[in-house]
Amino acid sequence: MRKITGVVAVALMLQAGVKARSQAAGSAYPKMAPMEQYLIADEAAEVRLARSAAPQSIADGAEVMVLGREGYKTAVKGTNGFLCIVERSWAKATDDAEFWNPVMRAPTCFNAAAARTFVPIYLMKTKMVIAGRSREEIAKAIPAAFSTHELPALGAGSMCYMMSRQQYLSDEGKNWHPHVMFFAPNDAAKSWGANLPGSPIIAADDPEERVTVFMVVVGKWSDGTAGPKMAE
Repeated sequence: MRKITGVVAVALMLQAGVKARSQAAGSAYPKMAPMEQYLIADEAAEVRLARSAAPQSIADGAEVMVLGREGYKTAVKGTNGFLCIVERSWAKATDDAEFWNPVMRAPTCFNAAAARTFVPIYLMKTKMVIAGRSREEIAKAIPAAFSTHELPALGAGSMCYMMSRQQYLSDEGKNWHPHVMFFAPNDAAKSWGANLPGSPIIAADDPEERVTVFMVVVGKWSDGTAGPKMAE
């Protein structure tokens, strides 16, 4: 992954890939839970979970970061430019009803371009979460960081794998489908023909993180077992 100081930003507003993010008002998760609920006590288990995001041929050579009380740290140094990480609920947009859901675990393996330029958003959000910042403060800080170039512009060719059978993306979507995601600057869904009848591409625009996330469902989980079929 990028050699990061910053933060990553996965606009995991998947909500099963079909449901728009819901407003936080009335959410079952109105505030952050105790930090312990977001942590995975066994570091080796978190490494395995992170690596389950991608096929073994990719994950075995990837850098792996794990979450601790002070933020993310590198647990395994990589050799192929990929970065595997288990995202928590604040990877979602700040107005998502599950922004504070302590159950969410989203194993994601980013290529070098995404690790260098997209992951810094999420890492920045993580630092603010640990510092006790509110979602409103986070929502203001991200655009400001783009304006001051604290956060870099999205790198060309940025993408990631989300093929873990153990992923828990939301209370409704749970482990949804194995998929890969591609990131494009700003609102680009129309130019990809996403979300149109018969199109295999699902897209979600995230103006807060200045990116459109494209999701393409694949047939198998990273362990080679078949994924669920998409509803007609």
